[in-house]
Amino acid sequence: MKLVRMAYKYIDIGANLTDSMYQGCYGGSTKHPADLDIVLKRAWDHGLQKLIITSGCVKDVDEALTLAAKDERLYTTVGTHPTRCSEFLPSPEQYFEDLHSRIKANPQKVVAVGECGLDYDRLHFCEKETQQLYFEKQLELAEEFKLPLFLHMRNAYTDFMSILERNRDKLQACGGGVVHSFTGSLEEAQGILAFGGLYIGINGCSLKTEENVEVVRQLPNDRIMLETDCPWCGIRPTHASHKHLTTKFPTVKKKEKWTADTLIDGRNEPCQISQVLEAIAGIKQEPKEKLAELYYQNTLDMFFKAK
Repeated sequence: MKLVRMAYKYIDIGANLTDSMYQGCYGGSTKHPADLDIVLKRAWDHGLQKLIITSGCVKDVDEALTLAAKDERLYTTVGTHPTRCSEFLPSPEQYFEDLHSRIKANPQKVVAVGECGLDYDRLHFCEKETQQLYFEKQLELAEEFKLPLFLHMRNAYTDFMSILERNRDKLQACGGGVVHSFTGSLEEAQGILAFGGLYIGINGCSLKTEENVEVVRQLPNDRIMLETDCPWCGIRPTHASHKHLTTKFPTVKKKEKWTADTLIDGRNEPCQISQVLEAIAGIKQEPKEKLAELYYQNTLDMFFKAK
């Protein structure tokens, strides 16, 4: 009898499951039937034990909580993405209360405050001052509810670390967090890790260039978590890390050619977290089994101690 190896165990710390692509809609046009249930089944079949849905605004939170209520393996963050922080402006106190009330009402499903932070690559969506003000404001939620942070940082390292530094007491109270979808320099990574209590989330966007690869090679394994940031940030054939992939999924290029058994080229799925592990293992020249166990435990320790 042929023995079938069990899949490694994974937790995807960043899955944008409320995105319309999983409803078959791309750019406002429907291309195929909604298939989120199929996407999730494929994830469970490939070793996903838990999924953390990323929320970037109140509307996202409500959709994520509705989805998470349907499956004990689904959880969510609650927060406002830096590019969405202008949503605070019409009524800052009410918007903050909207976030606060959703955390308070869903203690078993909310595992982090976020996605929050700074993004200076997309200032056309929200200016620096607004991002800074409401990033710092959201740290109050993490402190009050003793929830870790799901952090976003793009081209804003100095201001990002300055805000964290002057709120060090809040981060100690909430137990730290993870800087997800990391694409920064080695010096930035070292600064983040030296702060204490912070992890780094790695996905396909973290593995694009040779510089990215070299950064990941030098990251300590006890400070790494895995994510897909799906439906974005898959590992593409042009990525420096692509050569390390061994797992391939049946894929169609045209969305209209969708079937229940195929992935869609360019739409990342949670099951593809296995490719992130393979890339890191290849880059570090370390066994996948060892790394899968380490990264799984890192994530349990941060987000699921009391779950």
